[in-house]
Amino acid sequence: MSDSELLGAARPDAPTTRPAATTRPRLGDLGVPSGSAPRGPGNAITDVPGVRIGHCTLLTDTLSTGVTAIVPDALTASRRRLPAGLAVGNGYGKLIGATQLQELGVIETPVLLTSTLSAFKAADALLGYLLEQPGHETTTTLNPVVGETNDGYLSDIRSRPVSDEMVRAALQSAASGPVAEGGVGAGAGTVALGYKGGIGTSSRVVSIGEAQYTLGVIVQSNYSGTLRIDGVSMPASDLLAEEPAVGVGNSCMIVVATDAPLDARQLGRIANRAIFALRATGSDYAEGSGDYAIAFSVGDDRAPDDGLLSAAFLATMEATEEALLNSILQAETRQGFQGRTARGIPIDQVVARLRRGGVQ
Repeated sequence: MSDSELLGAARPDAPTTRPAATTRPRLGDLGVPSGSAPRGPGNAITDVPGVRIGHCTLLTDTLSTGVTAIVPDALTASRRRLPAGLAVGNGYGKLIGATQLQELGVIETPVLLTSTLSAFKAADALLGYLLEQPGHETTTTLNPVVGETNDGYLSDIRSRPVSDEMVRAALQSAASGPVAEGGVGAGAGTVALGYKGGIGTSSRVVSIGEAQYTLGVIVQSNYSGTLRIDGVSMPASDLLAEEPAVGVGNSCMIVVATDAPLDARQLGRIANRAIFALRATGSDYAEGSGDYAIAFSVGDDRAPDDGLLSAAFLATMEATEEALLNSILQAETRQGFQGRTARGIPIDQVVARLRRGGVQ
């Protein structure tokens, strides 16, 4: 398929890999400090060497959905597995590949994020794509990892529109550098804390012993509760003139990447801290919320002693909190399926409340 067809020039309902242009601020632009560790140069998961992100977004009158691909270049024909850990805050979800990831402590594929009822199609497409790649000519087992949240508030989720074409577009467009946030890719139809949610990312540079490493986070936010930014309450019922959005399903997917040479058990501990960070943003951890975190390492050195990991644990929580907030701050108002609307958070009111709370 040509690029022009893929980008939607041929038909109005074609998926697009174009980043969403936005002038909305990220958390750091509002003067909120990074916390215990400095932000990475791009303040994105792509600050971790060799980690690339790709989106494919599908937006029509009835569809607001897509695919986000987290692609670690360290997965090669000669290195077929990376150490990884999984944390389950609440298991109300369809995280494909979870049991083998937990059992073996590795990932074998890029990680995809998408819509709940399309997760199974995305996994099949990911598997088909990888089996075509050099080094997989004799592969007879492979564990695709696909996470999801329910975008049925803004999208006709039952139509299961995510296609092989979209998965391949997300994988093939994956790039280092700036990451599009808000209502793009797997975040196109999500709702968080009463506002439009989406994709968000952040990173920290952290010391483990005498060495410095980068830790990056990307999230797909779609959960309930009352928003807090830097400890300041931002209820959607107060900040929005209209009724807040109420998502069909409450879930959050978090993916943490690092070049610190952590083993699977240590990465599981990192993933746990990422789940903890949801509460700092106001998550109510509702019964129907599928909250998962996956952490993986592209490092290839000896794992550090556990006693050196406290700084990394705190940096994980701070980067995850910021990624979640960026997903909301960057998201534009979207009207979708059956005329439902999820509104972007009003930035002027956020700034005013932060100033009253002491953030300059």
